[in-house]
Amino acid sequence: MNLLFIQDEAPAVVEEAVVETQTVTEIPADGIAAEEAAAVEAQPAGGGYTFWIMIIAMIAIMYFFMWRPESKRRKQMENFRKGLKKGDKVITAGGIYGVVKEVHDTSILIEVDSNVTLRIDKNMVVGDPANGIRQ
Repeated sequence: MNLLFIQDEAPAVVEEAVVETQTVTEIPADGIAAEEAAAVEAQPAGGGYTFWIMIIAMIAIMYFFMWRPESKRRKQMENFRKGLKKGDKVITAGGIYGVVKEVHDTSILIEVDSNVTLRIDKNMVVGDPANGIRQ
């Protein structure tokens, strides 16, 4: 199999008319082109170690800017919910402000207004207006 390369040469001027000429060069497939093809195939795909450095850098950035702060907030809310006691002011996920009257394992009883109490799940308590803790 032979490869054909067409190379444009400088235009020649013939009697006030511009004529472009082309040269056809034939290179055998097992010659220089085969050596260059082998050299290109020998290079690792994806740039080798630089690909892995970029992947590791992206994971590190995601850890420090997304996962770590979120786990800190989650632990803070978990400790806040475990530490609820009678008399604490809370805000529910629905935006209801109230004062804790009773604390159970999975729920709490809050007083919203005089003689108005609600039993809600502990996981629905999202903040404390006095301390500025919010989910």
